[in-house]
Amino acid sequence: MCVHNGVQQLQKAKVLNMPISRAQKADTVQALSDMLNDSETVVVFQHGKLTVAEFTDLRVKSRAQGGTAKVTKNRLIARALKGTRFESLEPLFKGTTAIIVSKDPVAAAKVTYDYAKDNDKISILGGAMGTKVLDKAGVEALAKLPSLNQVRGQLVGLLQAPATKIARVLVAPAQGVIGVLAAQGRKSA
Repeated sequence: MCVHNGVQQLQKAKVLNMPISRAQKADTVQALSDMLNDSETVVVFQHGKLTVAEFTDLRVKSRAQGGTAKVTKNRLIARALKGTRFESLEPLFKGTTAIIVSKDPVAAAKVTYDYAKDNDKISILGGAMGTKVLDKAGVEALAKLPSLNQVRGQLVGLLQAPATKIARVLVAPAQGVIGVLAAQGRKSA
């Protein structure tokens, strides 16, 4: 079961004032645990004052960067964290919390930080990258690093730069000879 379907079932049951079955909770916990295990970075933040439209905007921005934003009950995420490398984040889940996860080590932090910069309704609590737990300042520092795609682009640029320089060095003498011959031709004429 995917996380979206599990959370959607919980939300539907809540709206209809139906009790949530243990099986539905177990499915949601398993889906959240799978999502955490597939992620490199997790950022935890409070979102209590965000409107549905604002959170949807945050979800869209997160998805565009390869991340996933989720709101879940704190008890369910606490169960999902058990047995993952993010288990030490459990104390952060108090009040109205949400997470953004991503496989890119920088994307979740960058999306959350950028959104929090423009919107004072969310507050970053902390996060983790791999087994390294980050406080708010750590998440902000991580957000200021270039993303994985930016680093790849820089590496390609660095690899191409020497080839370009070599080509210029090899072409320069030929251009010099052509210039000298052209100058000699003008003098002779």
